[in-house]
Amino acid sequence: MTHTLATYISLPGSTGEAMEHWHDVFGGELEIMRYGDVPPMPDMPVEPDPQAVAHATLTLPAGVIAGGDSMDPGTDYPVRGSAYSLLYTTDTPEEARVFIGKLLAGGGTEGMPFAEAPWGDWYGQVFDRYGVMWSFSCAAG
Repeated sequence: MTHTLATYISLPGSTGEAMEHWHDVFGGELEIMRYGDVPPMPDMPVEPDPQAVAHATLTLPAGVIAGGDSMDPGTDYPVRGSAYSLLYTTDTPEEARVFIGKLLAGGGTEGMPFAEAPWGDWYGQVFDRYGVMWSFSCAAG
């Protein structure tokens, strides 16, 4: 068995929409399983909405993003402003600019302009419309 590591994100009721948006931006293979598609799970703290995402994966050449809708009632998990981001490394600055443009056009906001960084490579940040920070990096040509 090969070991893998994937990013897992729980969003409050918008994981399916976010995954579909990221699929539009980055491409890849998207699989979404909703609670209505799985057998009942008696140990759930609440009865999930049948349309809520039980598990989703977006498989990209760069890695895997997985997630599901948050099922913890009364808990607000902050997304924007937290100490994590997703780092996407591209081969060229132009590739990164395409992804950044799609995230901005989809309701995102610029966190740090994509430009040559003090260490010599290219780097920038965008918050998508779900509050997830996407950092983009590529080696200087």
